[in-house]
Amino acid sequence: MKIAVIGATGLVGKTLLEVLPRYFEGSKVRLYAQREHDCFSIGEGKTVRVEALSKEILLKNPPDLAFLVAGGAVAAEYAPFLVSIGAVVVDNSSRFRQDPTVPLVVREVNPEAATHHKGIVANPNCSTIQAVVALSPLAKRYGLRAVSYHTYQAVSGAGRQALHELSTGIEPSAIPYPIRGNVVPQIDVFTPDGYTEEEHKMIRETKRILEAPNLAVSATCVRVPVTVGHCVSIEATFATQVDVDEVRGILGSAEGVVLWDDPTSKRYPMPILAAGRDGVWVGRIRKGANLNQLLLWVVADNLRKGAAVNALQVAHYLWERGYLPT
Repeated sequence: MKIAVIGATGLVGKTLLEVLPRYFEGSKVRLYAQREHDCFSIGEGKTVRVEALSKEILLKNPPDLAFLVAGGAVAAEYAPFLVSIGAVVVDNSSRFRQDPTVPLVVREVNPEAATHHKGIVANPNCSTIQAVVALSPLAKRYGLRAVSYHTYQAVSGAGRQALHELSTGIEPSAIPYPIRGNVVPQIDVFTPDGYTEEEHKMIRETKRILEAPNLAVSATCVRVPVTVGHCVSIEATFATQVDVDEVRGILGSAEGVVLWDDPTSKRYPMPILAAGRDGVWVGRIRKGANLNQLLLWVVADNLRKGAAVNALQVAHYLWERGYLPT
């Protein structure tokens, strides 16, 4: 199979290249970015060639599968074009996430939705992915009624420039205020209702992925001075009374979940545990303010499960079921 990775030099693109052989070993992979790189480093002494992106060069080498990790503007221009030349596109931007004709898919939650694609499959927001992986099996058991998110999001989610600002303490450009030694309660732009666009993404995407349009969802998204690993504190209200021991059993056997919950031995998820790993770590499980309410602490590597790994898992799901060329 011929695979294109568009946006290969970014943080998510580089992570996708590291993980891709696990899912599509032996495929022919071509890499694209805004400008050409003859010897782009992907770590461990390995370098690869990255070509300058253009429609002309894609026409000469049409892919069967394309991963778009280059932002909404590039997705808007190139995703339809790639479909027109025969490719299936998995897009990591927010461009198509609310398009009713484009499936929004998390591998552990709604993988079958991907099979209804019309050429494009959307990868959700990084914080949404880890949250719904934890919530989905509980929603099936207890019936989910309301969710309140509070996120603590790593700087890598804002890109390479933001990481540079974290390491150097220079004047901010990728983040509104200095992030070193600080906490910034703004991710993306504010909307007239006082929420940020990042918060609206979590709200909209949770409803869509869980197929719960009437679900009550709120979110507060915060940037913290951590390199990799988003944390989400979840307050979930269910239709029926929850049992904490049963919840641990459900999550302990749930696909993609790493149950890490033993307060007596100080065992709880942290970014330092999740960084470089694919799972969604869940802990600090306890009752909320009433018998139907549950509190969870959910952590994942935002570059891996929150972006590259989920995209690869969804594409591999399609390939296994014959929806991609063999």
